[in-house]
Amino acid sequence: MDDLPKLSCVFPRKIIFGQQPSGQVRNSTHDKEFEMTMDRRTVLKGGAAATALAAFPQLAVAGYAPRPQGWRHFEITTRVEIPRGTSAAQVWVPVPALAEPIWTKPGENRWTTTSEQAALVTDAEKGAQFVHAVWPEGDSPAVLEVVSVVSTQNRAVDLSQPGGAAALPDADRARLTAPTDLIPTDGIVRETAETIVAGAKSDLEKAQRIYDWVVGSTERNPKTRGCGLGDVASMLATGDLTGKCADLNALYVGLARSAGLPARDLYGVRVAPSAFGYKSLGAGSSDVTKAQHCRAEVFLDGYGWVPVDPADVRKVVLEEPPKTLSLRDAKVKDVRAALFGASEGNWVAFNTAHDVALPGSDQGRVPFLMYPQAEIGGVRQDELDPGSFVYSITAQELPA
Repeated sequence: MDDLPKLSCVFPRKIIFGQQPSGQVRNSTHDKEFEMTMDRRTVLKGGAAATALAAFPQLAVAGYAPRPQGWRHFEITTRVEIPRGTSAAQVWVPVPALAEPIWTKPGENRWTTTSEQAALVTDAEKGAQFVHAVWPEGDSPAVLEVVSVVSTQNRAVDLSQPGGAAALPDADRARLTAPTDLIPTDGIVRETAETIVAGAKSDLEKAQRIYDWVVGSTERNPKTRGCGLGDVASMLATGDLTGKCADLNALYVGLARSAGLPARDLYGVRVAPSAFGYKSLGAGSSDVTKAQHCRAEVFLDGYGWVPVDPADVRKVVLEEPPKTLSLRDAKVKDVRAALFGASEGNWVAFNTAHDVALPGSDQGRVPFLMYPQAEIGGVRQDELDPGSFVYSITAQELPA
């Protein structure tokens, strides 16, 4: 690491940033067994009938079966260099903030920077956490390097019968069934959800039906920039149900919330290869600059938070060798069964925040905070182009 002349700081957890500025809201072919014979805007009545036939998944699958096997510890380093000339600049670097004792434990964050003004900030409303650094006008280098430590492990929820999971507080239930800027819970989103879950006898069956509908009705689009935007209403209104994880998993979250099921997106990054040999489901190297991934969860009474990831099922279909797979192939079936109720601990969660206001910015809220954000001279930079304001992210596994 280059020597940086200014501040080197270590904070074990967080400070609360109280006053947030008010921001402004700002194609391939389907697998044959799931082809639709009507305009998607008619809400796919056949899709609901098809998903009703699916049995609840058995988590013990041969080819892909994440199970808790002990904690893994990772160190994530994000380095940002802003080519600002003499303009003022600022940067926001997300760090792991989601704490769930069963599977993820954020640790300390430390940083080195040329900025005289840098702090670890927690959005008091959304829970996202980030290092915020500011440089006034001048010609000094604008460099920030953030190192975060986090522990994670595999998850597997026993869906064979309800357990003793704690109830979700009423305030959290209300918040996690509410709309966001890009995920409404009325109109076409609710109409679609009601069609999918019609006749379901339990919340578990509703959650399963929505999962199977998203898996069967969507496709991963390799041309989508980054992880997508997650504009759920537009996806349904146009009938274009393609995209990447932030699109497809947001679709699950929106449909679940519209059906009365608390659900949330989890924004983070892949940090290690999959232990099950799926290249598409892990990081290919220590360079994880473009390894961001959004997962999802649904809360079911008696079971607690249940991981779901229909987007990764579609990723396996598109990307896993020999790249001619369909939903009928065994390696896809294994992943599809497992990713309703289980997840692999080779991925680190940052936060679950939607519509995040960045302190010090008047450029409006960001839909989610999964990438470093920067502004130069008051102009927001393209977070999907790590060469534009130059950032890199690396990950290494630490000894147990």
